[in-house]
Amino acid sequence: MNQQAIGKYRWTVCAMLFFATTINYLDRQVLSLLAPELSREFGWTNSDYANITAVFQFVYAISMLFAGRIVDRLGTKQAFTLAITIWSLGAILHAFSIPMGTGVAAILGAAGIAAVPVSVAGFMIARAILAIGEAGNFPAAIKATAEYFPKRERSFATGIFNSGANIGAVLAPISVPWIAAQWGWQMAFIAIGAIGFVWMGIWQLLYQKPEQQKRLSGAELAYINSDVAAAAAPTEQVAPGRETTLTWVQLLAYRQTWAFAFGKFMTDGVWWFFLFWLPKYLSAQYGMEKTAIMVPLTVLYSMTMVGSIGGGWLPTYFINKGATPYDGRMKAMLLIAVCPLVVLLAQPLGYISVWVPVVLIGIGASAHQAWSCNLFTTVSDMFPKNSVASVVGIGGMAGGLGGVLMSKIGGWVFDHFGALGRIETGYTIMFAVCAVAYLVAWCVMKTLVPTHSEIEAPAPKYGVPAGAK
Repeated sequence: MNQQAIGKYRWTVCAMLFFATTINYLDRQVLSLLAPELSREFGWTNSDYANITAVFQFVYAISMLFAGRIVDRLGTKQAFTLAITIWSLGAILHAFSIPMGTGVAAILGAAGIAAVPVSVAGFMIARAILAIGEAGNFPAAIKATAEYFPKRERSFATGIFNSGANIGAVLAPISVPWIAAQWGWQMAFIAIGAIGFVWMGIWQLLYQKPEQQKRLSGAELAYINSDVAAAAAPTEQVAPGRETTLTWVQLLAYRQTWAFAFGKFMTDGVWWFFLFWLPKYLSAQYGMEKTAIMVPLTVLYSMTMVGSIGGGWLPTYFINKGATPYDGRMKAMLLIAVCPLVVLLAQPLGYISVWVPVVLIGIGASAHQAWSCNLFTTVSDMFPKNSVASVVGIGGMAGGLGGVLMSKIGGWVFDHFGALGRIETGYTIMFAVCAVAYLVAWCVMKTLVPTHSEIEAPAPKYGVPAGAK
């Protein structure tokens, strides 16, 4: 079908999702880039920093479960607006962490709980608020993609908006150290956090559900709904949006839900590890500080953008050869899962140059982004549109818990081997975990869901859709 005749407004929606994800990761990355400076200023240990990041990951994990449900109930537009409002406020509140932490530390001390440094308590509060808001980004973005794209285009669209994470990770080391050097670390949090409110105004102006979107042509709307039309019987009248949303209990009864959740649990922690610990790795092993970290991190996260978009495209190669969307995605994910094994060489070859681990970790991180956009899309391949965000939320919670586990293990491992003067051994162990996680995840997912199996939405509780028998 001629794409010019169809129209391209769905790609405008994809662009908005891309910028939202960019902002999401900009806000998330500020702390990790300032971690070496803040650790010195406030005397944080690796375990202190791990606890701050673990609070974010734990709250993010729990919030993802509810965020998915809220997105399905409120709808994409309003849920996204609520999410970015909360996370932008949370990002800005990092600048006021010390006053916030004073009361919390005092309460914990009065309750007989082990003393928590004021600075650590304050940053925990700010990270928790950030996590609550950021949990809404991916459920809302995946739901918007399911609403605006047919299945054959969803992984590519997901790869494009998911690459916003990489752009955010690239822009952060360029902008954050410079802002902090010019106006202090507090202004870095405030300036970056305020960007979300600009996006929110544009979102309110441009986004509507496809059936209500006046900027969408009839031909493009028909193309978006082509999967529904193809699946329906010739005499059946499809009534979009009339299905009943599946409950959590119903969703947890499906192996497809557990396959997605396990894939997230095993692999999300790898991305969290790269995101939160790479600046400290470059500082600990190569003595790189502040703006010196900017170039290697910019190169590394630029590589991941290629992985995200390329990984989103890869399943179409198999789909064009006759594979179903799900089978094409799983074949692509197997190839992608092999790539992180190169991270095993990061430490053994790291003596050559800092650029050796940067490039090898960059390949692993690129593979994660390629994996992630396909993993997300398996949900919309198998679940009805009005339950997609709920499943993404369940998987997001599993991924967040995997991130908490990875962060806590990392903090303990680095403190232990750092005290022995062998910090490089700690990173060797953590890189090995990161390298093999994807193959383990793929094998379990394939065992749970060996072939494509689509779940039908239940009929409405009251009334029967037109054409139903």
